[in-house]
Amino acid sequence: MTAPAPRPRIDTSQAHPARVYDWLLGGKDNYPVDEAVGEKLPAEARDAARQNREFMHRAAAWLAGQGVDQYLDIGTGIPTAPNLHQIVQRVVPAAKVVYTDNDPIVLRHAQALLVSSSEGVTDYIEGDVREPDAILEHARTVLDFDRPIALSLIALMHFVPDDEEAYGIVSRLVSELPAGSHLVLSNASSDIFPELVEKVVSQYAKAGIKLGFRTRDGVARFFKGLDLVEPGLVTATEWFRGESAPEPEPSGIYAGVARIS
Repeated sequence: MTAPAPRPRIDTSQAHPARVYDWLLGGKDNYPVDEAVGEKLPAEARDAARQNREFMHRAAAWLAGQGVDQYLDIGTGIPTAPNLHQIVQRVVPAAKVVYTDNDPIVLRHAQALLVSSSEGVTDYIEGDVREPDAILEHARTVLDFDRPIALSLIALMHFVPDDEEAYGIVSRLVSELPAGSHLVLSNASSDIFPELVEKVVSQYAKAGIKLGFRTRDGVARFFKGLDLVEPGLVTATEWFRGESAPEPEPSGIYAGVARIS
């Protein structure tokens, strides 16, 4: 009897959130199965992807300006310049960044494109946020957990529904970070544009991807016990610090940055 062929590490028969996100951002590192999902999503999905990315840029720049020089970015996505390390190393050249994603194609691109400054460090791990202990174990080999770390969960936790212990996962990650660290998180809302939610959820579900869109109170639970920095938990386009305000624009994404005391 012939042994079954090994499963390909990059499964091009199934859509993956990172590759759909790449398509929504106008990237080329995706497959027809990912494009098929993206094309059926409401036009607002492209705006949401862009708004998420711009929020990350502003939050990372602000944190670097506060002197934060260590970052754990989970759910990295396919590299799209400027990447997190490029933003923070402009301000803190010696910053260290650990990137994590569960799609092998992301890590292949990361090894080629996420190149650190000469003073700093970038590292990559293929890992799933649903296995936080494995991520923490690797991150400890690069980052100093006795000093502040910024944990970045951008547009990630809405791919972890409540029945997959989303809040417990974030709590576990945060519990290992020292005082002075920060949590940076964005999550698609279920209550800002409810008429669009079912369209998005159903299209992802057809591709085998479950979503956990949340109300504002639901997103606020991720920050329980932490000190939200101004302007608090707002939409992605409303979050900014210390620079010119973004152009006013509706957004169906909640975003916030909080300090760990």
